[in-house]
Amino acid sequence: MPAVTVSDLTVLERLAAPGLGDTVRPVTQVVTAPQGYEGEGFPVRRAFAGVDLRDLDPFVHLDQMGEVEYAPGEPKGTSWHPHRGFETVTYMIDGVMDHHDSHGGGGSITDGDTQWMTAGSGLLHIEAPPEWLVTRGGLFHGLQLWVNLPRDAKWSTPAYQPITSGQVGLATSADAGALVRVIAGRVGSTRGPGSTYTPMTLVHPTLEPGARLDLPWEAAYNGLVYVLSGRGTVGDERRPVSAGQLAVLGAGDFVSVEADRTQDGRTPALDVVVLGGQPIREPIAWAGPFVMNTRAEVVAAYEDFQKGRLGSIPAEHTRS
Repeated sequence: MPAVTVSDLTVLERLAAPGLGDTVRPVTQVVTAPQGYEGEGFPVRRAFAGVDLRDLDPFVHLDQMGEVEYAPGEPKGTSWHPHRGFETVTYMIDGVMDHHDSHGGGGSITDGDTQWMTAGSGLLHIEAPPEWLVTRGGLFHGLQLWVNLPRDAKWSTPAYQPITSGQVGLATSADAGALVRVIAGRVGSTRGPGSTYTPMTLVHPTLEPGARLDLPWEAAYNGLVYVLSGRGTVGDERRPVSAGQLAVLGAGDFVSVEADRTQDGRTPALDVVVLGGQPIREPIAWAGPFVMNTRAEVVAAYEDFQKGRLGSIPAEHTRS
């Protein structure tokens, strides 16, 4: 897995194990993500399907994109489309994705990079593999998370925040058996570079077989564990989870994950994404690419898009 790695985990900060009086968050629900297709036809797993939005708040959507090995000519992306009222966080684990938007933002992300886009008041954007990758083919694997914006931030100016793999905060478990990549927020004293409107934490740990990871977790945040690959357990009750499953957690001070001692040859470690944030607790009206507070605001967003008020496709992207 090309996402940032460290050859010697013992040189990293070790996260503390739960102490006297600390509570490990229990598992309240485990769901298996259904599979489908997005954009021009790339495969996704809908990680949040079947979970109440109140348990996800401040998040509304999570897609695992791939993992797929494309043959030459097969790589796919999206066409130009609008967004308003939330942020998209695209984390590329394997492969390359180019991004462009109607405000001039954009760039390429690859192998552990993150693209953090605040749609805010609205924009148009496109995500697609570069032409050389379409020609050659290759591995494609990543995540896209949608983070809701509170009412007073939904009309903020669109912004784009590139985060390279080298900026990601790194820590390890108490047994030095897990690498913890901190993309946003903080675990222990390790901070991630992501700048967020809504207080939140987003981490990507890789656990070696038999390793246990205890993540100190902000008590006011919700807690979610999504399995990218491998097998393991979550919580002190050791609830089994495997690739494509999401564990929804209850209240507590720590998130605990343990890798099974035996993994299969293709996925020799347990890879998970752990996320949580301060719930916004505002009404949500969500339709397609717009996440607002009322139905009237969603209808207005569609009208603004149809009338060209969310921006126009840059000239260099309209040439045939």
